[in-house]
Amino acid sequence: MDKGLIRRRFARATSTYPEQANIQRQIAEKMTRLIRRYLPASAHRSVLEVGCGTGLFTRSYLHDVKPGQLCLNDICPEVAGCFKDLLGDRIRFFAGDAERLNFPAGQSLITSCSALQWFESPQRFFHRCSHLLTNDGYFTFSTFGKENLTEVASLTGATLPYLSLEELKEALRSDYELLYCHEEKLSLSFQSPMDVLKHLKATGVTGIRQSQWTKGSLATFCNRYQEIYSQPDHTVRLTYHPIYIIAKKIAS
Repeated sequence: MDKGLIRRRFARATSTYPEQANIQRQIAEKMTRLIRRYLPASAHRSVLEVGCGTGLFTRSYLHDVKPGQLCLNDICPEVAGCFKDLLGDRIRFFAGDAERLNFPAGQSLITSCSALQWFESPQRFFHRCSHLLTNDGYFTFSTFGKENLTEVASLTGATLPYLSLEELKEALRSDYELLYCHEEKLSLSFQSPMDVLKHLKATGVTGIRQSQWTKGSLATFCNRYQEIYSQPDHTVRLTYHPIYIIAKKIAS
């Protein structure tokens, strides 16, 4: 996992992400609904959001909830500008790799939306979060499963080491009571494979691919994508595979 490359690609996509991240917006809104359904008011005393990005989930969450304290974190310092209207005594931003930062303990809620798939060891992070949470604390997140962007992965071989829902549940089981676990498949349609690539670049997801396209490799990719993933209306599809988890820390 090249964290430097990931940071640079997402930093470049900061201005285009909100417009292009339609699936991520749907996921953020669903996460907010799940948090509202499963968490008591006391869970919002002190909140840490990991991988806040440009704030799709942050703003959805804050529309419904007024946390006592909110710490926002992202690997890209550049996204701090997206929160100028929010930051103050109650809401703070910390830039850096969440797998290496020392966050303050005593959190009543740790949450993350569409970010943990970029971690080197989500399992280790899950365990560390249990030590940052209060005994009545909650850990809620969405990530992506093994069939995420499967069309691109099948043609390029470039993919993240996604965990299945069962693998995530197993990784959480020793520290958390699982209150809600669900996965789904969502798809977008594009006019051409080139539009798929533009969409991925605009959302920063090209941080997964280090090699550059050549004219020949790009043409081959587009032709194969069109052949295999063309739909009856002559568009091409792109699959997202979100997973949602609502968990409560097992009190020590």
